[in-house]
Amino acid sequence: MIPIRDTIPRKNPPIMTWLIILAKCLVFLFELAMPEHMLLQFFYRLGLVPARYTHPAWALWVGLPVDDYFPFLTSMFLHGGWMHIIGNMWTLWIFGDNVEDRMGSIRFLFFIFRAGLLPDRCTGSRIRIRPSLRLAPPVP
Repeated sequence: MIPIRDTIPRKNPPIMTWLIILAKCLVFLFELAMPEHMLLQFFYRLGLVPARYTHPAWALWVGLPVDDYFPFLTSMFLHGGWMHIIGNMWTLWIFGDNVEDRMGSIRFLFFIFRAGLLPDRCTGSRIRIRPSLRLAPPVP
């Protein structure tokens, strides 16, 4: 069953939800415009690659900075394909306005970032060489 809308009316316009959706969609359009070799570098540089932290020698060998924790933030904006971004943005569009309305825009933004860091911590517990994109097929 795919939700189309919710029935809870909102009191305020969900500005933060709209801005988050806009930012993630712009990054995805930027991904689509890249040639494949450049996109792979983009994912390795800004996506979460757990082996960067668990195997520092490998990270240095492939040219990834070992002490760079920026990918924990930037990986939240990367998507592995059309179904990935559509599913994520659809869910955010339907339910984000009510959560933002209840929490307020600033608390909602911190909530989104905290919720985005949790899968990265879980993914980081598995040693992988390839970049991690949430909801993408697992890589053995």
